[in-house]
Amino acid sequence: MEDYHKPDQQTVQALRNIANRLRIHCIKATTAAGSGHPTSCCSVAEIMSVLFFHTMRYRYDDPRNFNNDRFILSKGHAAPALYSMWVEAGFLKENDMLSMCHVDSSMDVHSTHKHQFMDLATGSLGQGLGVACGMAYTGKYFDKSSYRVYCLLGDGEMSEGAVWEAMMFASYYQLDNLVAIMDINRLGQSDSAPLQHHVEKYQKRCEAFGWHAIIVDGHSVEELCKALSQARHQPTAIIAKTTKGKGIPAAEDKLGWHAKPLPKDMAEMVMKDLQSRILNSNKHLYPPAPMEDSPPVSLRNIRMPSAPNYKAGEKISTRKAYGVALAKLGRYNDRVVALDGDTNNLTYSDIFKNEHPNRFVECYIAQQNMVSVAMGCAARERNVVFASTLASFFTRAYDQLRMAAISESNINVCGSHCGLSTASSHSPPFPPFLSVPEAVSRDAGVPLLVQERKAPL
Repeated sequence: MEDYHKPDQQTVQALRNIANRLRIHCIKATTAAGSGHPTSCCSVAEIMSVLFFHTMRYRYDDPRNFNNDRFILSKGHAAPALYSMWVEAGFLKENDMLSMCHVDSSMDVHSTHKHQFMDLATGSLGQGLGVACGMAYTGKYFDKSSYRVYCLLGDGEMSEGAVWEAMMFASYYQLDNLVAIMDINRLGQSDSAPLQHHVEKYQKRCEAFGWHAIIVDGHSVEELCKALSQARHQPTAIIAKTTKGKGIPAAEDKLGWHAKPLPKDMAEMVMKDLQSRILNSNKHLYPPAPMEDSPPVSLRNIRMPSAPNYKAGEKISTRKAYGVALAKLGRYNDRVVALDGDTNNLTYSDIFKNEHPNRFVECYIAQQNMVSVAMGCAARERNVVFASTLASFFTRAYDQLRMAAISESNINVCGSHCGLSTASSHSPPFPPFLSVPEAVSRDAGVPLLVQERKAPL
């Protein structure tokens, strides 16, 4: 590849050393805590090492710098692996990890937003890629900046429909600044993942969704460096074939070890072996500095430019009032953005769309992904985000809304038509054993009311 510069042998060895130190950090911390997912951390060691010390551009002493590349750990149970990278970068101290799970600790076995280097909580699987889409969309279309977004997923969460909603969103909007790295370690929590190690099937699926997909040995530093350095003209999926529990002989590629810390005696033996694999290297790696081309943003004191001017006695639907107010707010600040799920003519967010088309994001009928994208757009205080659809459809995204609340994400959600059955006008005729009051017409646009039951259901 024309833009690929193969790392020298010292760099390769330094990256391998960082990967094995990550394993040691994670085993030590999870054993001390008596909780965690050391085998899930060990499978991503080389991936994390290459990402944080060869590929990503960021300021290690300023994790929330708005020019930094973004990283989302979708497989949130591998949080100790992320802590380890920030220990290696020098932002955290090694002893900080030993407080994991303590009552007064900011570190948990799942990633939370309690640290500057974590934009959002990712404890519930299947949501990280949607968040990364929101970040990448912001970077490409709102910030028009060089920073890239990297999302690490586990193969277990690839069964989540929300992941594929995000895959469609990314390809449709040509998010060539987005890279998804899939840790295909074959094993889930209680059983094997559906496709196990058939990485070519993952590749075909990703390509069918409009992504450039590359298969690599997830434990080969050289292959990861090369794949992550490729020029991108569409979203990229790095399909990394890995071994769960890599570096822990008793647990490598074996069921029954998920979410189980190693016993102390086993941990000491494994850490001693891993330490022996760390070879002397005179090269100390630092993350590359980011491009300084992201615009400064201030979201302080965003308010309506003037008070409403409705006349006494005038009737207006609350949804139209929402659309009018949203468009009005958009005139005041160019970082107010709106998302909708193909219902903008019902929620009246089309008023905003017509007035501010470059700040309207059509998410189509994928409500779970819409909420995740909203979280990504709002991350690092880049935008004030409003997401709307019919209220009943937001129930599909309950878990995404829950994670937004846990993350203290500043997103604004508006559901219209609440209290009405959105399916009433499309449902089939009632069966003959049900009678309906004559005054209630199917064309009235309200839920049908059952008066009595003439036969058992």
